Amino acid sequence: MENNYKSIAVSGYYGFDNFGDEAILDVLAKELKANNFHVTVFSKSPEKTGLRLGVNSVYTFDIKKVVNTLKNVDVLISGGGSLLQDSTSLKSLLYYLFVIYNALRYKKKVIIFAQGIGPIRNPIGRFITKRLLKKCTYITVRDEKSLFRLRGWDLKPDLVSDPVWNLAVKEKLPMNRVGVQLRSWKGLSQKYLFALARQISANFADKEIYIYSFQDALDLELCKHFEAQLKLVNPDIKTTLLNSLTIDQTVQSFSNLDYLIGMRYHACLLALKYGIPTLALSYDEKVDKIAKRFEIPCSNLEDADKFDELFNELKNLQTSKIMDKVKACRFDFTNILKAINE
Repeated sequence: MENNYKSIAVSGYYGFDNFGDEAILDVLAKELKANNFHVTVFSKSPEKTGLRLGVNSVYTFDIKKVVNTLKNVDVLISGGGSLLQDSTSLKSLLYYLFVIYNALRYKKKVIIFAQGIGPIRNPIGRFITKRLLKKCTYITVRDEKSLFRLRGWDLKPDLVSDPVWNLAVKEKLPMNRVGVQLRSWKGLSQKYLFALARQISANFADKEIYIYSFQDALDLELCKHFEAQLKLVNPDIKTTLLNSLTIDQTVQSFSNLDYLIGMRYHACLLALKYGIPTLALSYDEKVDKIAKRFEIPCSNLEDADKFDELFNELKNLQTSKIMDKVKACRFDFTNILKAINE
């Protein structure tokens, strides 16, 4: 018999105002609350997270409270996102492993939720990760690379869709707007940005350009810089810079776009969920993958000379074909709920 009064701790990159991670948390928290679980989220901004989602929230780096929470819950959900990797930093990997270790120490179930695993270059980090994952109740990963990496470690993860596919969207009402979503990245050159600004002016001078910062700490300066470049190329072009938006405001705003030119994976995902013709600017393999899956044009940040061809492809994309593929992307919570309740 199912016991729906279980308490669950959720650990991830939450409370840092990153659209993608907050959207994952929205979907997860809504599902857990709908099943009557008591939810505590570890967050960098616990008050904000608690108020927004109607959950209990503990400061991510209050180690005493985090450990105490783990002692008193039934289940830890670690994820989603790319938590178990050391590209960002070894410190962040060790933090998420510390949370998993403590849940296991208190004999709690641990569910790895829709994570991208690796790369883990540090041998000690890799050893600890393997060892802890072998003790987890249920592991789900969001990409094939993670799936094969864990199979190589003699683990049996399930490959799942991205939870943000379940995010509720509004009615689509295009309003002659083109969205541009950029993030700072070492491979992004001035030459490339200038070529992009010229193409946007050549193809969409009659539309209003909405420039989105999805995480102000990383995106905002670049977005301001790009807006200035667009004005240099075409002083008459209409632009609006959007930052510090809530999840709902972002979802609402995307419903009015005719096209999106996006760098971040979740910006492309949200646009495709609406059936919006999208040009992906790929800084990471996850962006390549979503572009390939949906057969949309994709630029690799070096091919500024291919923009003519890519913008032609963008303008020829059909919403109906995109929407056919969206249907197959829904995240299925059945096995997650089963693992919690068993």
